[in-house]
Amino acid sequence: MAAGQAYTPIATTTTSGNAASYTFSSISSAYTDLVIIVSGGAATAVDLSVRFNDDTGSNYSVTRLTLDNLTAVSRRTTSATSLVVSDGGYISTTLGATNQIINIINYANTTIYKPIICRTNRAAGGLDGTVGLWQSTAAITSIILFPGSSTFADGTTLSLYGIAAA
Repeated sequence: MAAGQAYTPIATTTTSGNAASYTFSSISSAYTDLVIIVSGGAATAVDLSVRFNDDTGSNYSVTRLTLDNLTAVSRRTTSATSLVVSDGGYISTTLGATNQIINIINYANTTIYKPIICRTNRAAGGLDGTVGLWQSTAAITSIILFPGSSTFADGTTLSLYGIAAA
């Protein structure tokens, strides 16, 4: 791998007020992969969801393994209208109590569906491992993050990074 940063910062925001969602838009195709890091909370304990390019069709599927206080649970969802990357209301109302790292693979490739891998860590005792798929060959140019039917807590940090080809 070439010398230098592995993650190139593209955009970062810290929420304030009653933000029901946040959109990273006009994403350049200059990278191979994208990484989103979310550190924060929500007004009520809900799941974090992701949509690409404003697509609200039933084009998302996800498989998740949750470890909650030493109990493992597996779930699979198909034909969903968004990718739910955490499960069971694990965007906590306590700021910084949850962190999500979302990897979006080959986001600009126009010949494949877009896979994601997400890890959610919870201070309350548990974690989620999620793999998902956006069933579209379109390049991803915008990403919407939203905490279910709630709003982001003030001070939640949302960061987008690009990973250049090795």
